[in-house]
Parts: sequence; C-alpha cells; structure tokens
Amino acid sequence: MITVPLDGSIVRGAAELEATPRGIRPHRLPAHVRTRFPEPQLLGVEAQPAGVRVAFRTPATCVELVLHATRATILGVGRARGCVDVRIDGELHTSAELVGGDVTDTDPRTGQTTLAEGAPQSVVLEGLDASDKLVEIWLPHTETVDLLALHADAPVVPDARERRRWVHHGSSISQGSNATRPSGTWPAIAAHRGDVELRNLGFGGSAMADPFLARVIRDAPADLISVALGINVVNADAMRRRAFVPAVHGFLDTIRDGHPDTPLVLITAIHCAIHEKTPGPGAIDPEAFATGTLRFTASGTEGDTALGRLTLEVVRDALREVFALRDDPNLHLLDGLELYGETDAALMPLPDGLHPGADAHELIGERFAARVFDVGGAFAADA
Repeated sequence: MITVPLDGSIVRGAAELEATPRGIRPHRLPAHVRTRFPEPQLLGVEAQPAGVRVAFRTPATCVELVLHATRATILGVGRARGCVDVRIDGELHTSAELVGGDVTDTDPRTGQTTLAEGAPQSVVLEGLDASDKLVEIWLPHTETVDLLALHADAPVVPDARERRRWVHHGSSISQGSNATRPSGTWPAIAAHRGDVELRNLGFGGSAMADPFLARVIRDAPADLISVALGINVVNADAMRRRAFVPAVHGFLDTIRDGHPDTPLVLITAIHCAIHEKTPGPGAIDPEAFATGTLRFTASGTEGDTALGRLTLEVVRDALREVFALRDDPNLHLLDGLELYGETDAALMPLPDGLHPGADAHELIGERFAARVFDVGGAFAADA
C-alpha cells in the first residue's frame, strides 16, 4: 500500500490544516479568526468539517483512510453518530458510520464537560474498479476529525477538474444539522447538482453578520457567493433592527471589497414556526429534554416587535430593505420561504423545531439548485 500525503492538494473545502499530535485537523476558519475570537461555540463548529472532503483520482482497488473523530454530546440526550460518505465519479458508493473516537459530554445545567477517549477508525474501500476514477471522501459535518493516514494500492493524484468555486455562509442549517450524511446537507446537494467546488462556511449558532466572517469571504477565492442570514440573530436575541440593517450592509460591503462583481445571493430564513412571530432568545424545551429529546422553543413574547425586536418576519423584511437600497446588479435576493415554507413544514416538520431533517435538506438543496444554478439563475453557467 502507498501512503499518500494528506495536504491541501487533496483535502478540499478547508481554510487550513492544523498539525495535531494525532495527524492533521481540517479547520473551516483560518487561525487568525480562531485566535482573535475564541468563542467556544464558534470554535466547536468551525472544526466540524462540513463540506470538507478528501478528493483524488486513482486506479486503486483498495483505499484506506484512518481518522480519529471527536463528538460533542449533551448529557441525557441521545444523538446519532456522524458518518463518512464516499462518492465515486459523483455517485454515492457507501456511507460509513463513525465508531470510537473521543466524546466530550456537557451537562447543560452546570456547563461541566467530561472527556472520554476512544480509538481511531479505518474507513476501508475494497474491490473498487481498477480504472481511473474520482474518489471523494466527505468528512462528517457534525464531528471534529483528525486525519491520521491515507493509503492506496495504486498511485493517487489530486482532482484537477476546473470548476467554479462556490463559497456559502449560513447557520447550523447550512452546516447541516439534522442531515444524516455529510454529502446530504443542502449545500452539498446543491453543489453536486451545480457541479461546483463547495466551501461551506455554515456555522451552528454563528451566522451573525460578523465582520471577521465577511473578511474571510472577501479574501477567499470565489466565483459564486451566497449568504443566509436570519435565524441566529433571532434565536440569540443578538440585535435589534437598527443594528441589524447596517450590519448587513457592512457585511456585504466588505465582501464586495474583494469580489466587486461576483454573483452574490442573499438568502432570507426558511420557515421556522417558533420564531416566525416570536423573538428570541431561543431555548431548549425543558419538557422534551426531560424525556431525553432535544427540542427548541422561543422564550420571547409572540408578536413583540417593539423597539425593533427581531422575528423571522421582521428579518426577512429588513433584508428586502437592504437589497432594495443597494445599487448592485450582481446581488440577488432569494426568499428562504421558497426553499422551505409553511406548507413544507406541515409535510416535513423540523424534527427539533429548528433544523430540517434529511428529507427537507434534500428539498432545500434541489430547490436552491433549480432557482440559482439552473438556466436564468444567478449562478447559471451562462449567466
């Protein structure tokens, strides 16, 4: 077996690779951001490699990726493990559930965290066709991963396809919460349909129109950019309308400093009943939690938008205002309710009251692709 170097030529979709005592850890945000704003929530989710994949061409019949996962759990609440997806020439070949690894378990009542260490895992692909093929190993979107080694029984070369680069920023919905597979998150589904190179900057609880995130997008190689804003500023009760509107203008201004003419889609929030008319902060539903189920609720007062308090209805209106006031022919507005609306919620309810399930991720990804990548869309190849 040949040992293949794990570097940026085959690990795609990451900002950088950190050397750890075990191996290398993909990060979706650069070190200067992690150092300047070491907020635990953001640090936890940016190290979960949503959209990151190990991609290469090879005639190998056997490939082995050795990794060590770390998952974060909440004491008393069961949660399914993440998995690794293997796609060959674009088609799903297998999904391997994560086993072993470390577990950090947090007691939500006290904030105390305990660590239990586990063993690494080998994802082995055997009996592959001996012809040249594209292998893409999508890393888990909900667990941190250290990559220890990559082995193959034939030479491996980086994927040299010239594809448009899509940078997308959003919340946990964009990161893929409640999607069951890393290539089954809605941005991954849309990227596959649009045949583009995805960089997923969806961060659970962290789509706040932060200036540092705008600078990351500004400095990133990108042919296509999209930004989904709304749910996090509401469920964190982070802003009032007076602060939110200029923050979004500033966010877009910063992106435009590096990408003055790049197609940019501003996406409003999908339907989320708990926050449509009710401001945050969001909270864990104590009754559901008592039964070992994680569900979210809004702790504000329904209809209370006094003093500029934000609900999803208010935020959508604010983003429409921002869009209308900008003289930018390459800026496009996409109503999130066209991706997942109230009727869809009746058919495919949000399992925890906040995040779409696997079926809704597929729906959102396909609808986004149809509206944005297909003929006439903002990201259409002939646009």
